Amino acid sequence: MARRPQFGDEPLSRLAVWSARMGWFALAVAVLSVIILRSGLLEIIPALTTFGAALALAVLAILLAFAAFVAIWRQGLAGLGRALLGMIIGIALLAYPAFIGYRGLKLPRIDDITTDTTNPPRFDVLARLRPRGTTDYPGQRFAIQQRAAYPDVVPLQLDMPVKPVFDIVQGIVTKRKWLVVDARAPTPTRRDAVIESVSRTPIMGFRDDVVIRITPAGTGARVDVRSASRYGFSDFGTNARRIRALLDDIDDAVGNAPEPRAEPEKPEAKPAPKRPTSRQPASR
Repeated sequence: MARRPQFGDEPLSRLAVWSARMGWFALAVAVLSVIILRSGLLEIIPALTTFGAALALAVLAILLAFAAFVAIWRQGLAGLGRALLGMIIGIALLAYPAFIGYRGLKLPRIDDITTDTTNPPRFDVLARLRPRGTTDYPGQRFAIQQRAAYPDVVPLQLDMPVKPVFDIVQGIVTKRKWLVVDARAPTPTRRDAVIESVSRTPIMGFRDDVVIRITPAGTGARVDVRSASRYGFSDFGTNARRIRALLDDIDDAVGNAPEPRAEPEKPEAKPAPKRPTSRQPASR
């Protein structure tokens, strides 16, 4: 008597198996590329090539999953769960880069943003860390595109002297865990204050250079910021978002800062009484 086929006896789709394998392999390569980028084990180009390979493997996992769906439907094979797993991993890996790329299509291809396009803050210490030819601000070519795309990136005017603003900004930069490479407080001979620091993107850990300049403006202070990517031709809006968030934090911190307490007036010093002389006038 012939045995009836039981549930689960269907042969497994090899396409489904390879879809899951490619998905897991793509995820491993993506994690490896992030570790390489954040640790600086390799130069930026080989590290990005590794991440590009992970995305290519993710695409392959999705294509194999679709092919497995067709084979499972037509031939009654098993492996639907594996095909779904490969497709989900592939889509998860591609989702964020696809979103960034889509958003970048609407933005100009610039990677150096500043609140002062006429006299942007300069990279001094950071100039030694940046690639050759990327230290100077690109000029009007970037300024025109920036004003069109980010009209709200403007200097911050504050009703507080430069020194306390400098202290507040230092605290904010430290809280954000940016690497401070130079901090120049105002002095009697130099009224401006400057902070140069390095910020890293959350996932990939790309290094972006940020210089903050605080200058006197009447009885208050003016804060200018310049944020520039070290590599690439477009920042996908990252530098503008960083400047907006930083200026908002500074504005909030200054607004919540306690009023400076006035020093009590010192009483006027009374003249010291004259000491009596021991010499007596000569008698006549």
